[in-house]
Amino acid sequence: MGRKVHPTGFRLGITKKHQSRWYAEGKDYSRLIAEDRVIRNEVHSRLSHAGVSKIEIERAPKLVHLTIHAAKPGVVIGRKGVTVTELRKDLGELTGKRVKIDVEEIKKPELDASLVAENIAEQLARRVAHKRAMRRAAERTMRSGAKGIMIRLGGRLGGSEMARVDDIRMGRIPRHTLRADIDYVDMVARTTYGVIGIKVWIYKGDILPGEPMTI
Repeated sequence: MGRKVHPTGFRLGITKKHQSRWYAEGKDYSRLIAEDRVIRNEVHSRLSHAGVSKIEIERAPKLVHLTIHAAKPGVVIGRKGVTVTELRKDLGELTGKRVKIDVEEIKKPELDASLVAENIAEQLARRVAHKRAMRRAAERTMRSGAKGIMIRLGGRLGGSEMARVDDIRMGRIPRHTLRADIDYVDMVARTTYGVIGIKVWIYKGDILPGEPMTI
């Protein structure tokens, strides 16, 4: 079952929180879901160099509240707040509501699965050997205090004619344990040989009853 269930969806409401937190009914629900997707795509495209990992979205009747988790909050804010002000204005025109943006710094990017996968994708695009990219990323994550990491790549690795899957694992990855705090992401790297899929699992420890949930 662990290979078929999304590690985050498996733990929602137990040790993980939703990244979108609002309520709607009927056609408004599907419309707001699509709007959330557009907002996230817009933020990621405009702040591609800021190391954006997660975007939380909360809604009020006439307010959209975004919390952007980024490794480089200074890039998100910009000089004298110009970048975040322009982003707030454009998202306000897109949604037709007032937009509030908060920026949270990711103090240890090596423990964030999204940023680890993004780093591997950049190395693959520069034609770095996939085994070296995986090993370096895994070693940095373990040195930063993770209890386990697993990285899996799939596609035309190394320019081979036939697609294949390769992975690396260090430490423990208890994918069936609900209390395990596992950060997971899947994304793609676009290389000259085609698209390569990247999956990253990072095990940070257990979340015991009474402790706050993670995003």
